[in-house]
Amino acid sequence: MERAGRAAGTSAVPRTTAAQVLEHAPDGLVVIDAEARFVEANPAAVLLCGLDPDRVAGNRSPFPVPDDAPATRTGELTVAWEPAPGQRREFAYVVAAVPGQPRWIVSFRDVTLSRLRERRLAAIAKAASNVASKRSLVGTLEALAQEVARTDALAGVQVLTVNSSGDRLHVMGVAGFGREVPFFDKLMECRALGARLMMLDALESREPLVAPNRYEAVMRDPAWRPLHEVMRHPRWDWFVSVPLLARGEPVGILNAFFAPGQIVGDTELEFLLAMAEQAAMAVDHAALMERERDVARREERQKLARDLHDSVVQQVFSMMMQARSLGVLVARGLPPTPDKVAQVADDLSTSAEDVLADLRGMVVELRPAASTAAGLASALRSLVDTTGARTDLAVSLDIDDPDAEMATLDPDLLEDVYRVVAEALHNSVKHARASAIHARVAVTSHGRRRRLVAEVADDGCGLSSEHAPSGGSASSGFGMTVMRERAARWGGAVRVRQPAGGGTSVLLSLPLPTSLPVGPADDEEEIP
Repeated sequence: MERAGRAAGTSAVPRTTAAQVLEHAPDGLVVIDAEARFVEANPAAVLLCGLDPDRVAGNRSPFPVPDDAPATRTGELTVAWEPAPGQRREFAYVVAAVPGQPRWIVSFRDVTLSRLRERRLAAIAKAASNVASKRSLVGTLEALAQEVARTDALAGVQVLTVNSSGDRLHVMGVAGFGREVPFFDKLMECRALGARLMMLDALESREPLVAPNRYEAVMRDPAWRPLHEVMRHPRWDWFVSVPLLARGEPVGILNAFFAPGQIVGDTELEFLLAMAEQAAMAVDHAALMERERDVARREERQKLARDLHDSVVQQVFSMMMQARSLGVLVARGLPPTPDKVAQVADDLSTSAEDVLADLRGMVVELRPAASTAAGLASALRSLVDTTGARTDLAVSLDIDDPDAEMATLDPDLLEDVYRVVAEALHNSVKHARASAIHARVAVTSHGRRRRLVAEVADDGCGLSSEHAPSGGSASSGFGMTVMRERAARWGGAVRVRQPAGGGTSVLLSLPLPTSLPVGPADDEEEIP
C-alpha cells in the first residue's frame, strides 16, 4: 500500500527538471564564449535573437564580453540587436561569469517596446519644449525631423510647410536625405508627368495616408524620374504622409520614410500624429509672430512719419521760409543788409544742426539690436550716447548681467528689449522736460525665478494718466501700447511709475525660461 501510494503520488506530481524550466522560461538564457559568440541558447533566446535552433553555436551574439571579467556582474545593462534589416530590438540583460572557464551566462528580456515608448514620449516632450522656447521655425522643424527619425530609426523624415498663398511647399526640416534646392520644382515635374503625390492628397483630405512598399512603386514609375536620384538613398520602404493642421487648416506635411523591414502600425502612426501636432503648433506660432511683427513695423513707420512731421518737416519748412525771405527782399529791390544776411545764415545753420541731430537720433532708434548680449549692450550705449549728445541731457546707462545669461537669449527677445528702451528714452526726451535720464538693464534672481529687467527713469514732469503729454503728440500713448505688446510677446509687462518726488520710471520685466532657447538655425532652404 505504501509503495503503491508513493507510486501514485509520484505519477500525480511529476518532478520538474531544470531542463524543462529553461525550455519554458519566458526570458532568454544563453552562454557566450570569449569572442561573444553563442555556445548555447534556450528556446526563448533563439526566438528573441532570431536564431536557427539547429545552428546556434558559433553565431555572433549581441552581448559584449565584460572588460573586467568579474566573477559576477550585478545590475541590468541594455544592448541593441538587429537580427535582420529593419528588425531592431533592445534587450535588458545581466551577465555572470562561469567559474574557471572563459564563458559567460547571460539572462535577458526584450524591452524594445517599452524603450520605444519612452523615447517617443521624450521626443514629443522635446518637440513641445522647442515650440515653447520660441526658436526660429526652421530650427524647430529641423530638430523635430531629426528627433522623429532618431526615435523610430526611420530612413528619412521631411517636414514641409505651405506658403502664405497656398501654392508652394517648402521643406523646412529634413533627416536622412541630402539637400537639394529645387525639390518643389522637381516635385511639380513629377506631378506633370502623372505621378501621384500622396502628400498633396493628405493635405487635401486632412487625413494621414499610409503606403506600404512605396519605394518600389516610386522607383518603377517613370513619372517619378526627376526625383529618383534624390529619393533613392537612403533605402526606404513604407511611406506615411501626415498633414499639419493648425486651427483646422492644413499648414504643412510631415513625411516619414520607414526603413526596409519596418511596418506602420497604430503606435507608429500615433507617434507621427503627435509630432505632426507639435510641428503644426510651431508653424502656427511662427505665423502669429510674423503677423505681430508686420503690425509693429507698420505702427513704427507711422510713428516715424509723425516724428518727422513734428520735428524735421517743420524745421525744414522754417529754413525754407527764411531762405525765401531773402529772395523776396531782393525781388522788391531791397537788398538785405549784411546784418540781415548774417542773421538768416545763423538761423539756417542752427536749424540745420537741429534737423541733423533729430535725423541721427531717429537712425539710432531704428538701428536693430545685435543677436548677442554684447551687441545689445553696444547698441544701447550708442543710443544713450547719441541721445545725450543731441539733447544736452545727462543720459546714463548701467548693464548688469553677472552670469552672462543674456548671451544665450533669443535674438528676437534682445531686439524687443532694445526697442522698449529706445521708445522709453524717446518719450522722456520728447515729453518729460527732464534734465537727466538713467537707463538700466539687468538679469535678476529671486530663488529659482530669473527675470530680465530694463528701466528708464527721468527727473522730468511726468506723464498724464494716459501716459501722453496733455495737448501733445499722441506718439507717447502709441509708444506705450507698442512697448506693452513687445513685453506681452515674451510673457512680460511694462509698468509706468511716477514717484512722489517727481519724474517718471518705465520698467520692463521679462521672465527668463528655465531652459534657454537655442540660437536660430540657418536661413530657410528648400531641401528634400
